[in-house]
Amino acid sequence: MKSCTFLSLLFFSLVSPAQMEAQDARISPYGTKDQIIKTLYSVISGDAGQERDWDLFRSLFTADAQMIPIQKNREAKVKAEYLSPQDYIDRSGAWLIENGFFEKEIFRKEDCFANICHLFSTYEAFKSSTDKMPFMRGINSIQLMYDENRWWIVNIAWQAENKNDMLPSHYLPKKD
Repeated sequence: MKSCTFLSLLFFSLVSPAQMEAQDARISPYGTKDQIIKTLYSVISGDAGQERDWDLFRSLFTADAQMIPIQKNREAKVKAEYLSPQDYIDRSGAWLIENGFFEKEIFRKEDCFANICHLFSTYEAFKSSTDKMPFMRGINSIQLMYDENRWWIVNIAWQAENKNDMLPSHYLPKKD
């Protein structure tokens, strides 16, 4: 009995609050809209050198899901780039691990009908879990589908804030 108590205490002393939160999200990452979004943000987030769970990441998406960064090119023309979740991993995975990246949802607007749901999820991005000020903010436009068993991410389009396109106040948390 003493050894079980000791092992439990040892386990909980070695697991950080962030790891426990990620484990909680993984218990049922697809059951609710909140769970799938929480899992999405937690699985791409981590300090420099921290591996990501790319199998869990891929499991969030439908087979034909698209990840679509919206940006202006060098000629200031708006461009959409279409990536599969695997393309995103191939393109950004090493950078996330080398540099550290934490994306945190700060506000959400949600519209749903039957088995579809659209979320505008405002985010802040940090390079470290200890950073106080984000280096980037933007909006993830997330389309979800419920197939009678679980929620799936169908598409995510996102655009970062810039000096010409600032986040509107109705997509930010209300100030008290």
